[in-house]
Amino acid sequence: MSETPKKRTTILDLQSMKSNGEKIAVLTAYDYPFARIMDLAGIDVILVGDSVGSVVAGYDNTLPVTMDEMTYHTRAVARSVTQALVVADMPFLSYQIDLSEARRNAGRLIKEGGAQAVKLEGGVNVAETIRAIVAMDVPVVAHIGLTPQSIHRMGGFRVQGRQEAQANQLLADARAVADAGACAVVLEGIPADLAGKITTELTIPTIGIGAGINCDGQVLVIHDILGLCEKYSPKFVKRYADVSGTIRQGIDDYIREVKDGTFPGPEHSF
Repeated sequence: MSETPKKRTTILDLQSMKSNGEKIAVLTAYDYPFARIMDLAGIDVILVGDSVGSVVAGYDNTLPVTMDEMTYHTRAVARSVTQALVVADMPFLSYQIDLSEARRNAGRLIKEGGAQAVKLEGGVNVAETIRAIVAMDVPVVAHIGLTPQSIHRMGGFRVQGRQEAQANQLLADARAVADAGACAVVLEGIPADLAGKITTELTIPTIGIGAGINCDGQVLVIHDILGLCEKYSPKFVKRYADVSGTIRQGIDDYIREVKDGTFPGPEHSF
């Protein structure tokens, strides 16, 4: 845990971190308690991801997540954070219909949710959308490579960029989102060498997830690194704690004490 509070991280700080060679640490959060713990620990960026659909709501993928759900979870996270940069995912169908709707929904995540930036998926195909949102002074984090909102087109959660044509498209996507004004770009599920090439070429920070060590930063889902998600275990995830086992033990002890009448004791009664 950080000993002294630091000032609020901004998109300008992320740019400086890239320039200085300082790695950027990013984790997802979806509620007040987890976000507060991360913030006190000194995390640079908290991503309120639409992964909430999979790890909290139990959906098979991120597609069912709504704007109202993202606004709710973003607001809960933002209430607890004083140091980290809060980035909120724009869910499926919140930015694909037209530019006016994309701008409105991005604005909602800032105004109602309390985020400092939004994230959306896509490359060349969303450059105009990124440009439109940035024009209203809302910072945008781009997301290319394995984009979960495109799983039906990709045929599942598959590594992208192994073939030359795919790699060239990802390079074009990276250039397009940077040129459109994105303040950073998430590189997901792409070969490490390609991620390194993109990172070297771009002036904006790259945040990797399953994209190797050469990115400017890394992001993982908090439930994955704490052993709280049993639905899947991607190769790129490292488990740093087994919180699930600790929680299960506490619940088992509670049930036993209720059943055998040892809880509540005198010290828990009025």
